[in-house]
Amino acid sequence: MKEHKKKAHDSVAFYNNPDNRAIIYQVIAILVIAVFTYFILDNMFTNIENRGINTGFGFLNSEAGFGIIQSLISYTESDSYYRVFIIGILNTLLVSVISIFFATIIGLLIGIGRLSKNYMISKLSLIYVETFRNIPILLQILFWYNVVLAALPGPRQSLSYLDAFFLNNRGLYIPRPILESGFISVIIAFFIAIAGIFYLTKWAKKRHDDTGEEFPVFWVSLAILIAGPTLVYFLSGTPASLEYAELKGFNFVGGWTLTPEFLALAFALSIYPATYIAEAVRAGIEAVPKGQKEAASALGLKESVILKKVVLPQALRVIIPPVINQYLNLMKNSSLATAIGYPELVTLFAGTALNQVGQAIEIILMTMAVYLAISISISIVMNIINAKMQIKER
Repeated sequence: MKEHKKKAHDSVAFYNNPDNRAIIYQVIAILVIAVFTYFILDNMFTNIENRGINTGFGFLNSEAGFGIIQSLISYTESDSYYRVFIIGILNTLLVSVISIFFATIIGLLIGIGRLSKNYMISKLSLIYVETFRNIPILLQILFWYNVVLAALPGPRQSLSYLDAFFLNNRGLYIPRPILESGFISVIIAFFIAIAGIFYLTKWAKKRHDDTGEEFPVFWVSLAILIAGPTLVYFLSGTPASLEYAELKGFNFVGGWTLTPEFLALAFALSIYPATYIAEAVRAGIEAVPKGQKEAASALGLKESVILKKVVLPQALRVIIPPVINQYLNLMKNSSLATAIGYPELVTLFAGTALNQVGQAIEIILMTMAVYLAISISISIVMNIINAKMQIKER
């Protein structure tokens, strides 16, 4: 009888232990997920077998048989679906990186403008945020594509600048650099300049900590970055030239062409996320105690110096987390390009290629894996930057 009571007490005590309960709940959750996954996969493979659908990744080596209006690498219709997949990734990265850059610049300027003491700048910044934030991004893409860019003149009446840049309803034409074999020395000089700037920044910081004296890191770094590669470029015999677009017949040939689809997508992906970045910047700046700004002002520091040295370094720890989300949303919103036909990953691979091949499972899984990998990469990089920006107690 006593042994029975002891066993019952032990069983009750085991379950009442929070650690033991946590283990039980986790095991149950894993079993439920495993059963659900098995059911889904079993159902999927059964349907595939019943419908006689081909599976596997052998289609990647098959000829694509369709053209692509914009590609960062050479492509012909006889190339494989694997090359189409790579081109889709590159085009997605291209528009995402460019849009992230301009969205960051615009968001930073508008966010600072929202707090400006100048009435006009403050109100214009507010109008920008409230206008573009409240219009769906898909409508903005269609607006830039169907209203603004479609209204531009034809190639023969192109808007030109310095007879090198031409804008018309078929896109923006810019000079294309032609690199020769000796240009590798310029590239090496560029990376050496980057390394020099890195060590210069560390030295200037140490000098400032030791003496309190400020060093013009930005201007000196800019001079190194420009002067170093430029000097090597001329010493190497100018191993590069520019190919300009020329009007021949009814269109331009030569140079680089930024298609209307690319421009419309880049405009929308820069302008829309910039509104949220601007609000994150504003919130970050307002999170810095006013006493610190007043103390810096009492020391005689200029407004620009206070913003650069006092406000922004502390505001970044508040700004970066929401900005990470905007970068991720921007990259994923690039898939909306399918509405205007820009050849990014979803349009090319999960659209055209899927319709031709019909192997939805493989294509959709590959597309999802690419977006997941890019998103995780952005998160890792931004979280590292965020960790470095956190205030560390001494």
